[in-house]
Amino acid sequence: MSTHTQLKVLTATDIRGSKKQRRLTMLTAYDYPTASIADAAEMDMLLVGDSLAMVVLGHDDTLSVTMDEMIHHCRAVARGTQRALVVGDMPFMSYETGVEDAMRNAARMFREGGVRAVKLEGGLSVTPQIKALTQAGIPVVGHIGLTPQRVAALGGFKVQGRSAEAARLLLEDAKALEEAGCFALVLEAIPAPVARHITESISIPTIGIGAGADCDGQVLVFHDLLGLYDKFTPRFVKRYAELRQEAVKAIGQYRDEVIQGTFPQKEHSFTMPQEELEMWEKSIKDRND
Repeated sequence: MSTHTQLKVLTATDIRGSKKQRRLTMLTAYDYPTASIADAAEMDMLLVGDSLAMVVLGHDDTLSVTMDEMIHHCRAVARGTQRALVVGDMPFMSYETGVEDAMRNAARMFREGGVRAVKLEGGLSVTPQIKALTQAGIPVVGHIGLTPQRVAALGGFKVQGRSAEAARLLLEDAKALEEAGCFALVLEAIPAPVARHITESISIPTIGIGAGADCDGQVLVFHDLLGLYDKFTPRFVKRYAELRQEAVKAIGQYRDEVIQGTFPQKEHSFTMPQEELEMWEKSIKDRND
């Protein structure tokens, strides 16, 4: 792993310009330590995903996270990032209601959260918001396919675009988002051939998650990749570590050592100068006499 000796802070322009030049890497991050770790691993983009509702806050879906909570986590991620482009997820109902709400909330994510791009879910229906944001100088990542904020309307976490008509509509959405000004597009849980055709049909990079190997880049959830989230594992996730198991083991060992009296030991404790100790002990003795 290189050490950022010549630090290049990535921008939305850099990401867009990578199309057909190199593959892109994106990972979610939710706080200072996850951002610092992912940035040190040289991720191109860190997504402060609304998935924090599930993997950090313990909700059953992404709908419950608020704008204030997103901004709180965005600030922490921005502080932990030196190189990657930090993208903030616009939470449920922070932009669907119209351009004015989208502008106000995206501006908050920039000013208060420190992000340098935002992500919106949806296709044609959100193009007015995307046009307004990009015209105001706020870079936007699009997101189509399985859109978790619309999971109730989609009937659950299901693969999208499996019929010819559904695939056609996804392609239309992708082109509309490109035209509206998105600099990149997340494709989630769609058949690999559909993702490949979309990738080949638009000039902006596609970032796949459960969309096959032909996208211009890939994104995973930090807690899924490292085996920290235990409720379920999507089919498209590859676990590169099992840190939850290791953490439970380590904490259990700490518990046992405390109960057995083997922690802390001398090397974990502090001392005081011998003469001060003797003076203190004498003062206690004199007080008790």
